Amino acid sequence: MSQDSSPRPLKIFAGADAFGCNLKDALVAHLRSLGIEVEDIGTGKYYSIGEEVGRRVSNAANSAGTPTTEIRGLVACGTGVGVSMFANKYPGVYASTCLTTEEARNARSISSCNVLAVSGMNTAPETGIEILKVWLETPFKSPCPASGNNPWPQDIETFLDESISEMSKIGTKEPEKQDTCAICCLAKNREFSPVEIMPGASMKIVRESPTSAIVRFKAGSVEPAHHHTFGHDLVVMKGSKRVWNLSEGEKYDLGVGDFLFTPAGDVHRVKYFEDSEFFIRWDGHWDIFLDEDLDAAKAAIEKDLNAFPV
Repeated sequence: MSQDSSPRPLKIFAGADAFGCNLKDALVAHLRSLGIEVEDIGTGKYYSIGEEVGRRVSNAANSAGTPTTEIRGLVACGTGVGVSMFANKYPGVYASTCLTTEEARNARSISSCNVLAVSGMNTAPETGIEILKVWLETPFKSPCPASGNNPWPQDIETFLDESISEMSKIGTKEPEKQDTCAICCLAKNREFSPVEIMPGASMKIVRESPTSAIVRFKAGSVEPAHHHTFGHDLVVMKGSKRVWNLSEGEKYDLGVGDFLFTPAGDVHRVKYFEDSEFFIRWDGHWDIFLDEDLDAAKAAIEKDLNAFPV
């Protein structure tokens, strides 16, 4: 935001709670005596007044195109704090509680404050008018007490411009979706190593003996019949698959969230219908012993799927 050489006409939305209404009325009267358009929302609870003024200023700040009238807000409550907090819930609103003219000048110069919050319990009308006057007349990036009343250096001006731009985006974008599953977060940014004995498989061991790992298989992959020295638990995190426990004569169709325990030594084969990922834990170290070759496994799986489709 840059300082305008010719200020636009100004309109101010004003409101207060019961503790700030007298000060607000005095400031509204002063604004109107200056010929400034004021829409007085009146008196209400501090949170509803702060919310309403914030909403209206936000709508103006985020409207399409360049508005012909500059919109600001004026809010008052007992301390000036509560109303500013609620006004600031809206994007494009930079409300600041100002108890002195120095604070008003800093708020305008540094943050382009567009909603002035004042304290009805701590600010006399005469002082409030002085604060309001400074707030109205101080342009963004102008000399202020925070700059030692000297012009800002160019690097600070650039920083201020960028900060206003960044602030205007707060609350306007959907947050990036984050994984909430602790196991999925564990798998992020980890390198997976191919499992040479199982085409289409990759694995990341996260703990040794007892062994925990995250395993991935590409859609269509097959695990030929095999067994392990130790039993293992697994939880499916992604995809779907069918497991044949040949030792028990059982088969299981598993999807996301399903759990399966395979006892030590049980011979089992697997078919993956989608890109799949699962967490697996062996009771001891990881090993694998093949009990058939890949072609024999594919033939057996095709026969079973034809008889018992997914």
